[in-house]
Amino acid sequence: MSNRPEANLQTDLSGLNCPLPILRTKKALAALESGQLLQVTCTDPATPTDFAAFCKQTGNELVEHWQADGKFLFLIQKR
Repeated sequence: MSNRPEANLQTDLSGLNCPLPILRTKKALAALESGQLLQVTCTDPATPTDFAAFCKQTGNELVEHWQADGKFLFLIQKR
């Protein structure tokens, strides 16, 4: 059992390669209110670097990222 906060929205972008995960994440974040959490699941090995840069660039917070079952998961808080 993790003490990870519950995401307000989850999106599974498995199978998509750069730049689609970032573009879809941007769209999903647009649907959220400031402070809400988005959990993103990806399979592209470039996404940890891409998401870190995306969050730094956009001001959204990369709260946490981890790997599970060969997938990369990200918890992003909308600014």
